[in-house]
Amino acid sequence: MTQSTRTVLRNQLNQALAAMKDAWRVMRRRGPSQIQFWFIALAIGIAAGFMALGFRKAIQALQAYVYDTGDISLLHSHVEKLPWFLILITPIIGGLIVGIILHRYTDDGRVRSVADVIEGAALTDGRVEGKAGIASFFSSLITLSTGGSTGREGPVVHMAGVISTWVSNRIHADGITGRDLLGCAVAAAVSASFNSPIAGALFALEVVLRHFAVHAFAPIVIASVAGTVINRLEYGDVTEFTLDTPGSLQFYVELPAFLILGLICGLVALLLMRSIFFAEDIGNHIQSRLSLPGWLRPAVSGAMLGLIAIWFPHIIGVGYETTIRALAGDLVLTTAILFAIIKTVAVAITMGGRMGGGVFSPSLMIGALTGLAFGLIATGLLPDVSGTHTLYAFAGMGAVAAAVLGAPISTTMIVFELTGDWQIGLAVMVSVSMSTALASRLVDRSFFLTQLERRNVHLAAGPQAYLLAMLRAGAVMRPLGDARSITREEAQVLIDQGLFVQASATLEAAMPFFDRDEILCIPVVVSGNDGAETPVGTLYHIDALKAYNRALAATAAEEHS
Repeated sequence: MTQSTRTVLRNQLNQALAAMKDAWRVMRRRGPSQIQFWFIALAIGIAAGFMALGFRKAIQALQAYVYDTGDISLLHSHVEKLPWFLILITPIIGGLIVGIILHRYTDDGRVRSVADVIEGAALTDGRVEGKAGIASFFSSLITLSTGGSTGREGPVVHMAGVISTWVSNRIHADGITGRDLLGCAVAAAVSASFNSPIAGALFALEVVLRHFAVHAFAPIVIASVAGTVINRLEYGDVTEFTLDTPGSLQFYVELPAFLILGLICGLVALLLMRSIFFAEDIGNHIQSRLSLPGWLRPAVSGAMLGLIAIWFPHIIGVGYETTIRALAGDLVLTTAILFAIIKTVAVAITMGGRMGGGVFSPSLMIGALTGLAFGLIATGLLPDVSGTHTLYAFAGMGAVAAAVLGAPISTTMIVFELTGDWQIGLAVMVSVSMSTALASRLVDRSFFLTQLERRNVHLAAGPQAYLLAMLRAGAVMRPLGDARSITREEAQVLIDQGLFVQASATLEAAMPFFDRDEILCIPVVVSGNDGAETPVGTLYHIDALKAYNRALAATAAEEHS
């Protein structure tokens, strides 16, 4: 080798080493915003995946112990043979334990779920409550194992948020990074729960982050795949539901029937959501009227569920056995309709009684029963131009779930992945589109966003509606004594007229003063121990608008990055 060749190779090696050092320096300085973030996303995905898997295994083990059965897939059939008093007392005991946990570890006795994760993504830089989230996780575990009628996706999604919050706090993540990590955790939890990597990623983007920013896509996919791998290491590459009688679609001729099914499923989803909210309101009223202790409320709901389960054990737990029977067409028309009605009542009692769990799995079951009932009628009326009635059960399952979640894309994908049948996508898409279009106009877009709206958290209308609630008057005000601020005497005159805002209040509370009274500024005050209002600054209308505009610009930049 000549001297010149060795020199060239040495120079190239030195350049390569220098480039590697520069890359390492960038990774250390910029932290999780660069390649390190992908490794963090992978770690969070693995942690959330094992958490979701552990939750599922724990439910199976506890259900097997409580109901004394070794085959959880046939739980409902087994419960029918148990003594009635065991069926009655089991959810009462479970509700009592849930009530005690929530009373001790939450400030309002309310189970945290997907809605709280959406709120955390929008308002608190991707952070969710830790202690209350862990309490909700174990409460939902007990609920689903002792006769509650909900699903397991709500608890695992919020617990995934607890994991990502812990990581975000440790690395001091900013808002964008915190939200992305939250999306990673949620995607992995959903994927590990349902063996659905595509839907897990889309659920995190569509439902939780509520945007499809390119910068978030890769790490969320990495975490989602990690969650799926963990599920398949335990259960193998199998679908949640196995269709013994795959459907065949008589294209074009049969499509109008699926349009009608979608509208019916939208109304069924609306009925399910309204039933839950009605049960919540009734529960609040009765609890207040009777001065019922909060920790006793889940036990009362458990008693009602126990009474129903004596005659209708299919309401217990997630309900996969009944869902599989509906998808296989193993139910007659009257039974399918009756089961759907009873399940809706049971879900409303469980969630209105604050027992814990999610709403996705129940909506799958109710949708499958609704679709089967419609399919039996449709194929009976026009047998020569109709496919199998199980095809309608399949489409109905997706349509009701999509309308409840307000997530047509991710729900369509998750239904495909739950069944493994990709041949009837057109029927599912038609039904899903109609159901979500109808239901989203009758509620605040989805069940979760309507939950938040009922708590006066306005996320359904978009950032322009909730950003004002994120900005504090004390952070935007001009301090009293500033040359650009009004004097203390002028501030006191406005305070005497009732025109002031607390320093801890948000711009959402301050803006009505400017719109109603047509003034340029209002004093910002703090309340003393004697109740007197002491001015500390001045909030100008122009400053509030500038802060709001900056927040809107930052949100738009994140969503389009």
